[in-house]
Amino acid sequence: MFTGIIQATGTLRESRETGGDRRMRFDAEALDLRAVAVGDSIAVNGCCLTAVEVDPAGFAADVSLESLARTTLGRLTPGDRVNLETALTLSTPLGGHLVSGHVDGVGEVVSRTPDGRSERWRFRAPDALGRYIAEKGSIAIEGISLTVNRVEGAEFEVNIVPHTSAVTTLGEYGPGQSVNLEVDLVARYLERLMQGGEGINRGGVSEALLRRSGFLED
Repeated sequence: MFTGIIQATGTLRESRETGGDRRMRFDAEALDLRAVAVGDSIAVNGCCLTAVEVDPAGFAADVSLESLARTTLGRLTPGDRVNLETALTLSTPLGGHLVSGHVDGVGEVVSRTPDGRSERWRFRAPDALGRYIAEKGSIAIEGISLTVNRVEGAEFEVNIVPHTSAVTTLGEYGPGQSVNLEVDLVARYLERLMQGGEGINRGGVSEALLRRSGFLED
């Protein structure tokens, strides 16, 4: 699990094929890797990867065909900057929201326009993800925890403050850029509960919980 608060940016040093999938090596000198060991999780642009090699200058991770197909990782080339976050611990401040690192789909930057000292960004999500995105809800974009300001179908808007542009890769992006999206965990689990069968329809605990939360009406 992660928080969506980017700790550092790094760069892709090498990406090579290994038995059909890929091993990627990242330079990450700005990321504190002292407590990271082989087998630990690191989020790269919002994708949870397992470190298979770690040294003070960076780490390597194996990226499966599933991850290559469902995220933007396969589109990275050596020298590209990436957002990095080590896994959440019990002593980590939860400044963003709970992020699993399991990317739900790839979206696209539609526009970015000035909005005071910030910028208003518009993104387009895959149609199947649109129902999970709610105004004033949370979403992770490239691993960054952000608040949704407006939703229109599968398109939504967020505000990016100058600090976020400066310390993440977003400042380099423009219209047409592909981005990793992870919707709020609560939305996904609520849908699963709604599809749960007997427990939902016949007075189970899940139904009672949803009614108390206002998601079901009598």
